[in-house]
Amino acid sequence: MYLADYHVHSRVSPDASASMTELAEAAIRLGFQELCFTDHVEPIRFGTTEPRESYDWAPMLAEFRAAQAAVGDRITLRLGAELGDAVWGIDRMERMLAQAPALDFCIGSIHTLSEKMDGRDLYFLTPRDEAETQACLADYLGQVKKLAEWGRFQVLGHLTLPLRYLNENRGMHVTFDGFEPEMEEIFRIIIPKGIGIELNTNRGNTPLPDGKWLRMYRGLGGEIVTLGTDAHAPEAVGCAVREGQALLRESGFRRFCTFRGGKPQWHDL
Repeated sequence: MYLADYHVHSRVSPDASASMTELAEAAIRLGFQELCFTDHVEPIRFGTTEPRESYDWAPMLAEFRAAQAAVGDRITLRLGAELGDAVWGIDRMERMLAQAPALDFCIGSIHTLSEKMDGRDLYFLTPRDEAETQACLADYLGQVKKLAEWGRFQVLGHLTLPLRYLNENRGMHVTFDGFEPEMEEIFRIIIPKGIGIELNTNRGNTPLPDGKWLRMYRGLGGEIVTLGTDAHAPEAVGCAVREGQALLRESGFRRFCTFRGGKPQWHDL
């Protein structure tokens, strides 16, 4: 079994505190063969919708080189980024990427609702009733669709992310049932482009997305899929990746991807 965690945040991200070296050492202890760092890069300032005009890639590159030196050939390390909320400033994001070092992998993700919904951060989302909940989910998928149409990344990250905050943090019982047409439209946009999806193991909680949406993606011809924990600390690295591989097999997949230089590297499940 090839073990790789393709969604990990170091202290380069504003919401994490561990070094890349500490995260890599955690993955080595768990017997992982590969780890990709995917720190946050957004065209808005983290936690707001205030425009951000540039991104300093030097700290990320310095952390990565230090981790490579520390772990040697004990694990394969890849340098990636989570491109969050690009739809809030595609031109700015494009300029940031033009200044980036060579990246192996990029996740495209949405954490913020549209301007119509006041740019509400999903982390703090607290709908008042069912109608507002459905409106928020619809708006979120609209943002994801715009992101998919842009498409400057390898996989869509944690496609059903609102469920993490609404269900796990707010104690709600929300699903994306009823949004099958919107989900299918997103998949039909990305699949011909060679863009995949992430199975985010959600640090052992409900997978994002779960089996229903994985099967839909696979049934429409989607094959590119990565596994990532969204770890923000060493103790979460690798969490539920083995279970995620089992879920992929149950959902009709026979292989999954890691990436090198933006190109998929295939591994049997």
